[in-house]
Amino acid sequence: MKNASNRITRWLDGLHPVWFTIYASITAFALYTCVFAFRKAFPAATYSGLNYAGLDYKSWLVISQVLGYGAAKFVGIKTISELKAHSRSGGILLMVSIAALAWFLFAIVPAPYNIIFLFINGFPLGMVWGMVFGYLEGRRMTEVLGASLAVSFIFSSGLCRSAGAYVMLHWGTSEYWMPFVVCCLFTIPLLLFLYLLDKLPPPSAEDERLRTKRKPMNGDERRAFTKTFLPGIVLFTLCYVLLTAFRDFRDNFSREIWDALGQGNDPSIYTQTEIPVSLVVLICMGSLMIIKNNKLALMINHLIIATGMILIGVANLLFQAEAISPLIWMTLVGIGLYLGYIPFNSIFFDRLIAAFKYVSTVGFIMYVADAFGYVGSIAVLFYKNFFQANLSWLDFFISGGYVMSVVGTVLILASMLYFHYKHKAWQKG
Repeated sequence: MKNASNRITRWLDGLHPVWFTIYASITAFALYTCVFAFRKAFPAATYSGLNYAGLDYKSWLVISQVLGYGAAKFVGIKTISELKAHSRSGGILLMVSIAALAWFLFAIVPAPYNIIFLFINGFPLGMVWGMVFGYLEGRRMTEVLGASLAVSFIFSSGLCRSAGAYVMLHWGTSEYWMPFVVCCLFTIPLLLFLYLLDKLPPPSAEDERLRTKRKPMNGDERRAFTKTFLPGIVLFTLCYVLLTAFRDFRDNFSREIWDALGQGNDPSIYTQTEIPVSLVVLICMGSLMIIKNNKLALMINHLIIATGMILIGVANLLFQAEAISPLIWMTLVGIGLYLGYIPFNSIFFDRLIAAFKYVSTVGFIMYVADAFGYVGSIAVLFYKNFFQANLSWLDFFISGGYVMSVVGTVLILASMLYFHYKHKAWQKG
């Protein structure tokens, strides 16, 4: 088996960059699609009729999972930035195994005592993104590779909810067993694509020349990086907090939003919106690979994020004016959301490191932004349930879109100005 593995790695090392990119993109996309099934099938259920401590049961489930996921991001600031390459595949396998076990226990333990298992599910899965992206960062084709990986959670979000709705509707699976059943459906494909992704050779010397060498960061190095870019980190992290909260709300309560729009009983509605969103975002992000100048690419990343957030506000205005249908509205909002969200989960930080030729790892800064992003997501959930309980899910979603469109655009454009002048000073220094 070891010789076969070595043969695959040697074969990949000799491939033309285009074929290598296709192989890595497909395996990364497919792997994280499978991983997402261990996390996001449960929003397809409503878990209606249950309330505890003044909060509906599903909100408790969402909060518990987001707390686990967010806690993992804070832990990941250290663990992912220090993780060695040889530990990635074993780490991914361990994390998804714990997540699947949590869903099994969720099914057999009665409510509300099973709420804790959403935390146990979210925590290990919060580590997986950084492990998977570690295979892809610091390469000439990282735009395409990162975009392929990142759009997987757009596509898989819809796929997993459709799968969850299908097994409940056609197999008679209960809301409590449904998440574990969906995990089982995706387990064998996950193992296959993890094996294939793990055979990628490390970045070449040419990759390191074009995109800067990547290495684990210790505590002193992480503090030095933060001190060097602190104003910019604060600005883009605040922007990312808004994006994460909005994206999580759309993901977790899409069933309630579609119910309000009168289309919640159609399992295919989730994939109808997310497939075109995935394609548009993949094309936009992947096309950045043609830009060789890392500073220019970083600036364009900022503009793409700003464009996405403006699009959300425009889509809301058109929908409220009844100029577009609910399906087109949700699709446009999805495109705008993920044009803002996807760069932060792949190429934005890769280009930041390359532009300043700062030897480091994407995992560190990505997990800093993610950690605070999920704090914002939790805060929004509590605000909705305790201070805006009478506001419908749909109206709250639309209002949140307007806030993010305005405030987020200002923040990301301020970040753009900061890094523009910082880079000028960096070159002179």
